[in-house]
Amino acid sequence: MPQLHQIWIKRAHRGTMDAASRATLVSGRGIAGNANQGGTRQVTIIDLERWEELTDQLGARLGTGARRANLVITGLDLFDSQGRTLRIGATRLLVRGETRPCQRMDDALDGLQSAMRERWGGGVFAEVVDGGEISVGDQVAWDVENPKSQ
Repeated sequence: MPQLHQIWIKRAHRGTMDAASRATLVSGRGIAGNANQGGTRQVTIIDLERWEELTDQLGARLGTGARRANLVITGLDLFDSQGRTLRIGATRLLVRGETRPCQRMDDALDGLQSAMRERWGGGVFAEVVDGGEISVGDQVAWDVENPKSQ
């Protein structure tokens, strides 16, 4: 069953990522207490299986915090999901696009930035449509009422 595996909150721009067991998603804003607020890139999301596939290709085990994404999900592929709505618990997030990896990925592991460019390896960015509380372990699923048509 797909679920929310980890939550990371960035308290300051370019700052460290703090692990959390729960967070509040605010409609139209993002994660309460996160440095990035508003716009279409309110929340960044990666899937654990894709992350592990990429780091395995490079012969390393690197924790997901190095990716600097807010949410880590498991059991659901994010590839080519622009325009789809993701449910996490009772919340809904509209996927706006692919998160392109930056130079900081090579700072974490040489070759990671290039590897992440394939098949949406950097995950996705989304905006919060319906806010609320989320917790590690919450169920994750695509919203079937919102097919990939937006």
